[in-house]
Formats: sequence, C-alpha cells, structure tokens
Amino acid sequence: MFTTAVSSSWLAGFTVCLSLIVSIGAQNLYVLRQAVQGRHVGVCVAWCVASDALLVGLGVAGMAQVLGSSPTLAHALQLGGVLFLLAYGLFAWHRAFFAPDAGLHAAGSGVARGVLGVVSGLAVITLLNPHVYLDTVLLIGSIGARQDGSLKWVFVLGAASASLVWFVVLAFAGRRLQGVFANPRAWRVLDTLTGAMMFVLAWWVWQAA
Repeated sequence: MFTTAVSSSWLAGFTVCLSLIVSIGAQNLYVLRQAVQGRHVGVCVAWCVASDALLVGLGVAGMAQVLGSSPTLAHALQLGGVLFLLAYGLFAWHRAFFAPDAGLHAAGSGVARGVLGVVSGLAVITLLNPHVYLDTVLLIGSIGARQDGSLKWVFVLGAASASLVWFVVLAFAGRRLQGVFANPRAWRVLDTLTGAMMFVLAWWVWQAA
C-alpha cells in the first residue's frame, strides 16, 4: 500500500511537471542555444533541474498557498511575466533582423562566455521571469501540497525527475543540430521564431491575467 502511494505521488509530480515544461519558453530556448553552441551544457541542465526542484519545493512547502490567497500578487506576477516575455521576444528579433550573425559569432571560440556568465544569464531568465513562479510555485506546488505527509516530497522528486529527463533530451537535440546551425541563416530563423513564440506566450499570459 505504501509503495503504491509513493509510486502514485512520484508519477503525479513527474507527469504534471513534464506537461508544463515541455513547451517553448525562454529557459528552454536558452538551454537549446547553449547545447547548439556546445557551451557548458551540463551546468545548464543541472541549474534547470535544481531550480525547478527548489521552486516546486517552495510551492509545496506553502508558497503556493500564499500566492493563491493573494489575487493581487498573482495578477502582478502575470503582468510581470507579460513584460518579461515581450522583452525577450524583442531581443530575439533584434538579433534576427539587426544583428543577424550574432548567433553564429556567439558560437565562435573568440567570444565564448565562461561558465559563470552562462549560468548568470540562465539564472536571470529563470528567477526574474515572474511567469515561472505561477507555473512552478503556484500551479505545480499547489498540486503537490495536496499529497499526504512525506509524499509531498516524493511529488517534488517526481517533478525534478521530469525536469532532468526533459533538459537532457533538449541538450541532446541541441548537440544533434550543431551542423544545421553552422549556417547563419539557421540562427536568424531560430531568433525569428523565438521572438514570435515569446509574443504569443505574452498574449496568452495577458489573456489569462
């Protein structure tokens, strides 16, 4: 009976987290870009998994209840998420239309960023995106908080496992696409699509606000 409960809680965390992170968001695109460039991919994956586990854990521990009981705060996070996504989309389109070789040059050895610079950029995208808190802390955390006792942390482990699987797959896909992105046109296409997707996501978040 106990084993069944543990398996059920782990699977719930895995399924819920995977269903939310398997989408084209700012964090996913950043990791994909680093994987294509072959720059500190393992560190990026480790950061994403650890931050997902931490944020879901905070939600399970009670932060989800705080956000859920404060519609004003939740609304502010949604609006902040809209602004963040719009800004990210505009930066992507700036690279695509005004600095079309930026992606290609970033892959060159002459301007490679160190691990601290790469992780700092990922930390900004992860922690300063207000919409992340709605997904991981409020939504996933509130579901995990419904688990009984210590099963809450089994749920968090399941969520972290889903994050690990997804970002390893994303990193592998990026490595496989390195040949494609040797062509600067591929970077322009990626940045154009990235900007468009960020604008669509911003509109979706705005509609939900």
